[in-house]
Amino acid sequence: MKSTLVNMTAVLFVITLVASACVGVVNMITEEPIALAKEAATKAALTEVLPAFDTTEEQTLTIDELPITVYTATKEGSVTGYAVQTMTKQGFNGVVRLMVGFKPDGEVVNVNVLEQSETPGLGTKMADEGNPLLGSIQGQKLENKKLVDGKLAVTKDGGDVDALTAATISSRAYVDAVNRAWMAYKSVATGVEPTDTASGASNPAAAETNEPEAQEGGQNE
Repeated sequence: MKSTLVNMTAVLFVITLVASACVGVVNMITEEPIALAKEAATKAALTEVLPAFDTTEEQTLTIDELPITVYTATKEGSVTGYAVQTMTKQGFNGVVRLMVGFKPDGEVVNVNVLEQSETPGLGTKMADEGNPLLGSIQGQKLENKKLVDGKLAVTKDGGDVDALTAATISSRAYVDAVNRAWMAYKSVATGVEPTDTASGASNPAAAETNEPEAQEGGQNE
């Protein structure tokens, strides 16, 4: 075959076609296992953050232009709790997703960190058992906390949620996601119309500059 522009174009087209077909096949093979793994992870998270339940009913809300899913858990026909899959984009390294469990009266049962890519040894501690963020809200009704403009806030921003050491930005992100979960819970459980809750840091100046937390332990978070 002569090395002409037409021949080279044809060869490249065939290669691209074959590569695309291979990608499609791989996607078909992996799509179902990925979906099943995601479903299993969600069920595990629900079990960790909810009182005992038989079934759940799923409802999706949009708060701050972010999808928030509320799972209403029931046992023998009675509501035992609400689990909210919430998120924020204000983590030090991007998206943080949480599953927050509430009793019917609003008491926080537990929080499960579903996704985070924070700084190892700093922001990643939000997923540790007994971390100060969880310790500040677990077993409590959030309306009884020290709120700032009606929302939870870390102590540095005037609230009473203890932040992770040297990881204030990650801590603010965690709190931001919990605030969104709280709003979603109230919407489904009590009929309160959901409103935007995003504030980043309660301190507007810090939110605008997204300044590094270098002053805390010499860490850049």
